[in-house]
Amino acid sequence: MEDILRPIYQERASQANTLGVLMIEKRQKEMTVTDTFDSVMLIIVKEADKPVFIKHYTYTDKKAALHIITETQLKKWILLGTNKKIFEWLYNGRVIFDRNEYVSQLKSELKDFPVIQRKRKMGVEFAKLIRRYMDGKAFFENKHYLDAYNDVVHSLHHLARLAVIENGFHPEVTVWSQVKQIEPEIYKLYVELINSEEPLEKRLELLFLASEFLIHSKTKMSIQHISDILTEKDYWSFNDLIENEELFLVYSVDLGRLIEYLIEKHFIEVVEVETKSPKVYHRYYKVSKKD
Repeated sequence: MEDILRPIYQERASQANTLGVLMIEKRQKEMTVTDTFDSVMLIIVKEADKPVFIKHYTYTDKKAALHIITETQLKKWILLGTNKKIFEWLYNGRVIFDRNEYVSQLKSELKDFPVIQRKRKMGVEFAKLIRRYMDGKAFFENKHYLDAYNDVVHSLHHLARLAVIENGFHPEVTVWSQVKQIEPEIYKLYVELINSEEPLEKRLELLFLASEFLIHSKTKMSIQHISDILTEKDYWSFNDLIENEELFLVYSVDLGRLIEYLIEKHFIEVVEVETKSPKVYHRYYKVSKKD
């Protein structure tokens, strides 16, 4: 099989722009990892016109996929967790070509999970958690219980991922298997929400109470990334925040909701600065002195 596919990836490996080539084979009970393809060839390049290029092939009675991704796109997926398969591919893919040990160093970095990367990923998950939690609570208070349920399930998923990251691991596709071992309390909440025979309203009410405590216990550690950036200036306008490349990359559309939550919980303070209009103030933000 590899003999058939070799000319395809060898052509790419010979190019100076190519950083690494990995081969991922379909395993019997994990067809989703390769999107049902028998083989996936993952090629990481320094630069390209498109961040992602995918091509499909048929050979004998099998099918293969070629994925060419830029280094920037790969790092974005790793940070934001928007392509869960990429971790499986990097962990278990067979390295066929590795320019200057790029892939080896990347895999080592994923395994070590440096503190700065952990802070960023915790920030990502916490911001998503807060958005889902607050949306769910608003739906619940307006008696839209099914919509609240949908947001609560997602918020628990982000809480589970947050717990995995906090313990020094990357969340994988089977995140609930991970969190069952790491923080069984969160796993138990999820199971009770899904399996309980209590009325939906009652299940949600109990879960919001329990989640409030868990979220509070993780807030200080989860906001270290944004706090570190905010301390670089005395105070920030919201436009300053979204123009900061690092903040916008990590938090994107969730930034506004996160800021308001942190104000409510006294982690961030509002600074009012006079405008030319009477009784109207510019609204700026700074890290609270709260311990």
